[in-house]
Amino acid sequence: MMKKPFGILPDGSVPSLYTISGDGITAEISDYGATLVRLYVPDRQGKLADVVLGFDDPNRYAASTTFFGATVGRNANRVGGAAFRLNGRECRLDPNDNGRNNLHSGWAYYKDRLWTVAQAEESRIRLTLSSPDGDQGFPGNAEISVTYALEGQTLRIRYDAVCDADTVFNLTNHSYFNLAGHEKCGKAMEQVLCMPARFFNPADAESIPTGELRSVEGTPMDFRTPKPIGRDIGEDYDALRLQGGYDHNFEVYTMPCAVLSDPESGRTMEVITDCPGVQFYSGNFLQGEPGKDGAIYIHRSGICLETQFYPDAVNHPRWPQPITRAGETYHSETGYRFFCAPE
Repeated sequence: MMKKPFGILPDGSVPSLYTISGDGITAEISDYGATLVRLYVPDRQGKLADVVLGFDDPNRYAASTTFFGATVGRNANRVGGAAFRLNGRECRLDPNDNGRNNLHSGWAYYKDRLWTVAQAEESRIRLTLSSPDGDQGFPGNAEISVTYALEGQTLRIRYDAVCDADTVFNLTNHSYFNLAGHEKCGKAMEQVLCMPARFFNPADAESIPTGELRSVEGTPMDFRTPKPIGRDIGEDYDALRLQGGYDHNFEVYTMPCAVLSDPESGRTMEVITDCPGVQFYSGNFLQGEPGKDGAIYIHRSGICLETQFYPDAVNHPRWPQPITRAGETYHSETGYRFFCAPE
């Protein structure tokens, strides 16, 4: 494990960048935001490429709302009306999305906090964060940890949390993947995605789920047979029009819940999780973001496969609920397994 400084923040604090290694793959994680900054994966010829979008400086992470590589919590994704009820009490969150809804728990993002490194080894790192009662509007004093571990050619991300009151825990990682290499911005939509999901959650114009669980059958949302991401993204279909592309939760039906592959390099990534849903986002709001190594992240330069509870689940009691009771332990794991497909 290697540790080095990672820039200086306006308050004078100095984040660090930690390098962990596995079987031919390497990851760089910062304690600023518990962020996955780089992930090097080999192609068919053994050539390494960094396959996640990101920045060279922590101040760029602080200024950006892309959430590149960030650990997101207490609740990932959206809450309609920026409010929900828990044990008969209304919990009010920041209306930081369209002035009415809550996105990724509000302005006090976990991505903008320095986490504590509790353990750092050759192939794993564990980071912790204390979140006090009322933080972001959520009840209870919470202790949260995220562990990044390279096991063979799998990047495994483990989340654990406990709180002294009933609360919401729904953590995810917000990495944008481009298996051709993060700087090859025009290649992301050519990559092939397979998801066995039978249904997805349509959303309104503000990306709040309508409550419908709609079949993917006969729609551009059907990825049960592998297809290039860009093939149907321009179809005249209500879900795609409203969100400007793919930005929807899909059911997790079987494992792997998603397989992404780059035909040119052969790099392939399987996503395995214990979460009930995966938010597939096609980078619709990227608009020339200056990134690592001089890259410019144009429209749809990378895709997210964010494993989590369904968006706005706290306001849809029939869906799986992200509620953890006082004193109980929240635990979730997601693995990204890499290999190369034959030519």
